[in-house]
Order: sequence, then C-alpha cells, then structure tokens
Amino acid sequence: MKKFIILSLLAAMCMSSAQELYIYSERHYTADKKIFAEFTEKTGIEVKVIKAGADELLARLKSEAKAPVADVYITKDAAQLDRATKAGLLAPLNSPIIEAQVPAELRGKENTWTSITMRGRVIVYAKDRVKDQLPVTYMDLADEKYRGRVLVRSSSSAYNRSLLASIINNQGKQEALKWAQGITHNMARPPQGGDRDQIRAVAQGIGDFAITNTYYLGIMETSDSETDRQARDAVNIIFPKSGEQGTHVNVSGAGIVKGAKNVENARLFLEFLVSNDIQIKYQKLTSEYAVAKGVEFEQLQKNWGELSPDTQSLHSLIEYNADAVKLLGIAGWQ
Repeated sequence: MKKFIILSLLAAMCMSSAQELYIYSERHYTADKKIFAEFTEKTGIEVKVIKAGADELLARLKSEAKAPVADVYITKDAAQLDRATKAGLLAPLNSPIIEAQVPAELRGKENTWTSITMRGRVIVYAKDRVKDQLPVTYMDLADEKYRGRVLVRSSSSAYNRSLLASIINNQGKQEALKWAQGITHNMARPPQGGDRDQIRAVAQGIGDFAITNTYYLGIMETSDSETDRQARDAVNIIFPKSGEQGTHVNVSGAGIVKGAKNVENARLFLEFLVSNDIQIKYQKLTSEYAVAKGVEFEQLQKNWGELSPDTQSLHSLIEYNADAVKLLGIAGWQ
C-alpha cells in the first residue's frame, strides 16, 4: 500500500505549481502546519487553511453549499463529521488507498470521512494518595466513595458530551443520567479549565481523580515546562470500560466537501494524511494515536497502558449528542 501512496504523490508532483487546496479546520495544532507544509513540498499543491470552531465551520459550509470555498473539512469529533454528512456537505471519498489504510470502524459509514488520529478519554489518579479502590469503569467513578475527589472540565466540552453520548449508546439514558449526576456530586470543584488543568489540579492535591484525553498526557510528558512534566509524573492512568465495551475514543477526521473545486487534490491530501509515515509523525508530534493499519503505537503511548477502544459507539455520537446535552443539564453539570 505504501507503494501506491508514493506513486500517487509522484503523480501529484507532475501537476502545476499553481495547484491549490482549501481547508476548513477546527484543529489548531502546530503539527498540522508542519505536515501540511510537507504535503506542499512533496506535491507542489499550496494548502490554504481557515480555522474556526466546529459549529462555525459547519454553518459556513452550509451557507456556501452551492459554491463551496473549501475542498476539505477537518474536525476533532466524529459527531461533527456525521453531522456534516447528514447535512449533505461531504462527498464520498472514493479512495481504495484510504479503505486499505484505515479500518472500516474508523471511517464514516457512508464513506464520506476518514479518521486521521484517535484519542482515548481516560481516568488519571494521584499516585501518591490513591492506593486502592480504583475505578474500573466510567460508572465506578460516579460512586459516592469518590465524593469531592473528581476533577473534570465543563459540560460544554465536546469531549464530555461525546463521552456521555457513548455511555447512552452502551448503557441507556437512565444509566447515563445516573453517571452524570454521580460525577456532578463527586466534583472536587466546579468545572474550570481544560484537560491539562485537571491533571495539574490532581498534582496540586485539589482532587484525587480526573478525566482527560490521552494526548494531553503526552503533551505534558514532553513539555518544556518542568511544572507540567512533574504534574504528569504525579498521576497514574486507568483505561476505563464503558459498559461491556472498551475505553471511549473519539477521532480527528476529515472529508471532501461536496462540490469542491479541487477534488483530486483533496483526495490525495487525505491519502497523504493516513499514510504510514505521516501517521508516525502525528504520534510523535501530538501524542495522538495513529489510525492506519500496521502503525505501531509509540513507546510513550505503550507506557500508559493498553488501549482497548470502544469503536462500536463512535458512529452513535451524533445520534445521542442532543440527549447528552439534555442529561448534562438535568444533572446540574456546569
């Protein structure tokens, strides 16, 4: 498969240097800028990126549907990719290369998007204070024995909404509400800050447990900040189960905009992103998990523990997103 990707890139190099690609992206990572620049260097295709929030970009795509400006849409939530698909904004990928590189469960059911990277939503705990009674599932963390010990960001976070949507999918609305209420009762403080702030707060003794995405652990572990490195070193990691499923995962992914002017460039770009070499670079640069078949996780990621991803609920996040928002409100999760 690597041979076919190289041949595709070589073909692109024969194109005019005036070739362009317009991307709407919710992601704000420096790694993307480096990788996009490498794509331009290898193909001669100039990449132009417009960044904004997921909802803003979707609104823009809808307003431009009859004359699309963007060729590629990138977001960090599978639900947003499915939302764009349901709105008729994404075209079929039509790429045997992507189908061979990325497992079906990490691609859109209607073949309109592919994952680029993956992350797990895990529990961390203070290694110096917590010695037993460790939670095994997400539901465990809602038990009253953890009252006043849990740290988590606000209910407005897409990460938490998608986590709750996956719990609804796996265990039903009643259990999902009980979980949201239990976490709300167990909070060590009102939600504030991002995932790294929760890890820092555990290190500071504000709480004993926190919910975070895996890649933030990698960012802190390799940070230039000694304080962040020490905070990361202060916690251990649990990969919790969700009902009978594994750990909740979500993805950053991309699709080709329906009616795009530069469809071939867009397809080539997505094939480039899921190629083995770029998947390895994403792991090194962002600590996100690769999604391409056969790409081994980094040692840093292996050291966290074994990820058994719940890909089964990945395609139900959009179906239960509105319910998740409602239940978070009922639970009083700020």
